[in-house]
Amino acid sequence: MAGRVVYFSGEFVPEREANVSIFDCALMYGDMAFEMTRTFGGEPFKLREHLDRLYGSLRLLEIDCGLSLDEMLAQTLVTLEKNQATEVEGMDWWIMHDVSRGPLPVYGSLWPEGTKPTVTISTWPLITHMGTFATKYDTGVDIVVPAQQALPAHLVDAKAKTRSRMHYKMAELQGQRIGEGAWPVMFDPDGFMAEGPGWNIFLVKDGTIYTPEPRNILQGVSRGTVFELAEQEGIPIVEANLGRYEALQADEIFCTSTSYCIVHGRSFEGQVVGDGQRGPVVERLTEAWRQRVGVDMVSQAREYAEALPGWLEQEVEANRAAVATT
Repeated sequence: MAGRVVYFSGEFVPEREANVSIFDCALMYGDMAFEMTRTFGGEPFKLREHLDRLYGSLRLLEIDCGLSLDEMLAQTLVTLEKNQATEVEGMDWWIMHDVSRGPLPVYGSLWPEGTKPTVTISTWPLITHMGTFATKYDTGVDIVVPAQQALPAHLVDAKAKTRSRMHYKMAELQGQRIGEGAWPVMFDPDGFMAEGPGWNIFLVKDGTIYTPEPRNILQGVSRGTVFELAEQEGIPIVEANLGRYEALQADEIFCTSTSYCIVHGRSFEGQVVGDGQRGPVVERLTEAWRQRVGVDMVSQAREYAEALPGWLEQEVEANRAAVATT
């Protein structure tokens, strides 16, 4: 509850003091690579895989952050440990890495000591993310197709996770105009399904899982987990070019992302998918995921939903008190 610290370019600072310059390349260009990881039972899940992708993005952006991957991993664990004591035992965490090139050189005179990349590692109690998501495990989500397309790889490679994501925001805004709470899945310029803003999509037909081929999508770590669990469960999985037709013929549709893991699609373009409930494949994958991480993420989200109002009240009061003493 408040008192959290952030790793900020080599030192630990209070969360409210972790401020990036208005002249940083992240603000000027969206020139920043990032990653989002979560914990289960207090332990980061697939942290190295997330950092592998972060460093792949940094290589594409030609940013040397000054830390090796192993050093970044070690600092992440230190940051998490420093913050875990600020919450009740059992709280899971959202871990964020953001790395930019640093201040734009034309403004470099403001830093006579020299400029360097901006590197932040922060953690946030997962209660705010999952407490507000909890009901979606039961209701599912309504998936729509916005006007905004996915960017083709020959323009900007979607496999790099960067903050230059205006097309994601446009898709979200268009999805909201289609229907309140709608989840927009973007199609690529060739008319094939790509990805949602921050999530991957899967279709199930006759017991086989289908998902878009990886050329124009972020290859999510949770997407990779589905491949692992599908193999474990003996469920065939195929990467393919998929369109509206295939989606409307699907027995099940589901989405994956780091925070919530897996959620079913209740409808696609206004038409109910199956009976609108979680299907057998989603149920099997959800249970396999629970067994893999040792946490029932659905029950946890429901518990967070109940505790969230009280948590927010205490958080606001703690921060108000902190401001008053400065």
